[in-house]
Formats: sequence, C-alpha cells, structure tokens
Amino acid sequence: MEKTLVLIKPDAVKKNAIGNIIAMYEKNDLVVEDMYITVADKAILDEHYAEHVEKGFYPELAEFMSSGRIVVLKVAGEGAVAKVRAINGATNPAEAEEGTIRKAFGTDIGENAVHGSADAADAERELKIWFK
Repeated sequence: MEKTLVLIKPDAVKKNAIGNIIAMYEKNDLVVEDMYITVADKAILDEHYAEHVEKGFYPELAEFMSSGRIVVLKVAGEGAVAKVRAINGATNPAEAEEGTIRKAFGTDIGENAVHGSADAADAERELKIWFK
C-alpha cells in the first residue's frame, strides 16, 4: 500500500476545513494512518522545501507555512500519491477543477489549502521529515 504526505496549510485550518478535507480523501478510499497538528518551525520547513530555500519566493512561503497551525497527515492507499494529487487539484485554485480541495478551499496560488507529495520518492523523503 502506497503512502504519501499531506499538509493541510494554515489558510485551510483557519477556515475550519480540516474535517471536510480529510473526508474528501477518505471518500476516495484513502486511509489516514497518522496525523498531528503543529506550527511548523524554520528548521522543518527548510528541510521540507530544501530545493526552494535559495529561491526568491521562499521567505514568503516559509512565513506563510509557519503563520499558524498545520495538520500533518500520513495517507495510505492504492496509488495514494496520484489520488491525493488529483483530489487536491491544480496548484492555482483558479485553475483547479470543481470538486477538488483547492477549488473548494484555496484562495490563490500561495494560499492553496493543501500540500501533497509530488511523487513516490518525494513522499518517502517528506514522510521521514514530518514523521520522525
């Protein structure tokens, strides 16, 4: 059974969308194996977004991701990575399909409600960061 990481970002937590978001994964035959709520610190964000730390947009991203509580989920199921990405929708909520999390709860490309691992290798790396 494949596993992937989901982060419910501060904007969606502030909208009280946690339960609705988790329900969307569960309705698609995915199982939440583990979860917790935290406020991300700089060290974990720098590790998670290692490929972006030197980019100009990173300080704003890190500030947003540490601006409030996030929900960290280990999600499992057949084809979990691809399923989560489809359920999340396009990164830009304006381009996301109806019925996706980002269309329902995202505000813009920065505040887009959720993060899902890009592929199986990223999922393995990210799960090790968030679930030590």
